[in-house]
Amino acid sequence: MAQLRILTYPHPTLKAKAEPILAVTDEIRELAADMAETMYHAAGVGLAANQVGVLKRIFVIDTAQEDEPSELRTFINPELVELDGEQVYGEGCLSFPGAAEDIKRAERVLVRALDLDGKPFELEATGLLAVAIQHENDHLNGILMIDKVGPLKRRKISRQVQRAVAEASE
Repeated sequence: MAQLRILTYPHPTLKAKAEPILAVTDEIRELAADMAETMYHAAGVGLAANQVGVLKRIFVIDTAQEDEPSELRTFINPELVELDGEQVYGEGCLSFPGAAEDIKRAERVLVRALDLDGKPFELEATGLLAVAIQHENDHLNGILMIDKVGPLKRRKISRQVQRAVAEASE
């Protein structure tokens, strides 16, 4: 396993739409493992392939608290089948270091995807897991959290990211 470089806003790959994965191969499983390692190292709860410069429809999520066992999930070619209700959640993003913003999302989602064996599954989720699934799925479609806020918050987020990137490079 290897840690991958997480792209930060405004990198153009973050706005690109990811391509479907045609077969779940050892290369895809290795990508998923590298993405999970990268996500854990960055203390995130989710990571989409776009964020590491790979335009494939795959993301990983683990919403377990630090004192709980891992709940690592991999979603390949995810499709949001149902979205119900509404919730507002304070979201951050590994591609937007230093920024967090309240984002309106569905309260419940039903997602259909493939697992690491290429087998289809469906998962119904609420709370943080539902938010993370929607957030990461948006990444695969080239939609960023900054696209979900108004112009004032967009400028604020841009400044926060610029500041965080500058501090990290010092």
